[in-house]
Amino acid sequence: MRALCIIPARGGSKRIPRKNVRLLGGRPLLAWPLSQARDAGVFAEVIVSTDDEEIAAIARTEGATVPFLRSAEASDDRASTTAVIEEVLARCGAIQADPFDLVCCLYPTAALVRAAHLRRGYELLAGDPALDSCLSVQAYRHPVERALRIRDGRVTAVDPTALACRTQDLERSYHDAGQFYWCRPAALKANGRLLGRACAPVLLAAWEAVDLDTEEDWQLLERLVAGKVLGA
Repeated sequence: MRALCIIPARGGSKRIPRKNVRLLGGRPLLAWPLSQARDAGVFAEVIVSTDDEEIAAIARTEGATVPFLRSAEASDDRASTTAVIEEVLARCGAIQADPFDLVCCLYPTAALVRAAHLRRGYELLAGDPALDSCLSVQAYRHPVERALRIRDGRVTAVDPTALACRTQDLERSYHDAGQFYWCRPAALKANGRLLGRACAPVLLAAWEAVDLDTEEDWQLLERLVAGKVLGA
């Protein structure tokens, strides 16, 4: 099956300015997931969708294709990832005679992504026609039923009844790891979203993904890359 990897890397970033080109371990952040996409060995093509010339130059240096700059509509703060993927597929369809069977949306912030996990996503969809999508997930470190809230300097339980339960008796919950999503283009077109109802997980360990929203997240990522989670 022919697979396409799309990395949506916009130039603007409000919480961590220019994070997609910021140096991590001496390399632009974007270079980290790009190298793993190459090493996965399952992609016929890796395309970076961007509205930024600097990002485009880095992408090409790292071996990716940037066939066009993203439209203004798909570069807006309110534009969804799905809209970006649909734009790339539509424009690829206009210039390529041989369509893609599978598409993977890989985030440019997924510095810790592993080629093996990308291959696992490919294998899940390629091996099971009943599946229409898969995504990277991580387990919550603590049962979500025992969540706490802080208001006016006081701690209260979101669900007081859950405090009477042992943590091992509560069902384990998972969250989107924010690294990648695999889907079938036909299902994306039909559903209007990347993830369909028949969606499989690619489970990551707690240290294999960091959601980059704050400077604290960036500092954690730097420590993980350097192999120093604790200490100065």
